[in-house]
Amino acid sequence: MILCCGEALIDMLPRDTTLGEKGFAPYAGGAIFNTAIALGRLGIPTAFFTGIADDMMGEILLDTLKASNVDYSPCAITPRPSTIAFVKLVNGHATYAFYDEGTAGRMITTDDLPTLGDDCEALHFGAISLIPSPCGETYEALLDREAATRVISLDPNIRPGFIKDKAAHMARIKRMAAKSDIVKFSDEDLEWFGLEGDHDALAAHWLNHGAKLVVITKGAEGATGYTSARKVTVPSERVTVVDTVGAGDTFDAGVLASLKMDNLLTKAQVANLDEQALRNALALGAKAAAVTVSRAGANPPWAREIGL
Repeated sequence: MILCCGEALIDMLPRDTTLGEKGFAPYAGGAIFNTAIALGRLGIPTAFFTGIADDMMGEILLDTLKASNVDYSPCAITPRPSTIAFVKLVNGHATYAFYDEGTAGRMITTDDLPTLGDDCEALHFGAISLIPSPCGETYEALLDREAATRVISLDPNIRPGFIKDKAAHMARIKRMAAKSDIVKFSDEDLEWFGLEGDHDALAAHWLNHGAKLVVITKGAEGATGYTSARKVTVPSERVTVVDTVGAGDTFDAGVLASLKMDNLLTKAQVANLDEQALRNALALGAKAAAVTVSRAGANPPWAREIGL
């Protein structure tokens, strides 16, 4: 089982009403939530941990998890409100305005952390849930607790407009990356860190920092995976892009799903992937993400849609 740990929120996506007015429609979302949904739809045993509001929006989130075969029993259900993200799309690329003060997801603490059984092989973290307090500290504490024995996957998924203290957030990402087995960056994420060098040099930096597998996604230019022994690049799949909401989150799920299906989801095996296993993981990530960008919102593919 893979436990995805991070934000669940309602994406308010722009839509035209039947009266020709501009409006917004609610969709279940959140980067880590999207990855959990994608994994569940790909047939991977998946669970999800965050704080979920006991309100109408929370019901949408729980119903979506259930419909995609994701176990939400680790979640802390609270009377606090749901996180809302208004989305602006420009040429298919999304920017966000978050409303997150005092929400169910933001206010979880270490008292809410789940107890994990032996069936949990990996944990996935990242995105905006690592920024605010107390949830940022809570997820970091969970990673610290589990990193010695389970595969840790981290996608920083940087949202500069949401980060008020860049130095503090950068320090947290560096601490968590040092204990992670898999770290994925978009090319935009890498720019935010301000490190010098090309992608090869930057990947080497993060491998030296502690990661065993570094993946860099480059949008239409594909993705490259790096280990201490090899570098593998796969192209992106050519599709008509509707929007990019959830693309990277789905890519993460494809990589993790491939490793799970190939029985490689252990710390030792992730550290020693051969070329074919790495290529398989990147290719499934790219294939799954291509379906997501071909339709509106974060709507990852089911296994049957990509031939699994």
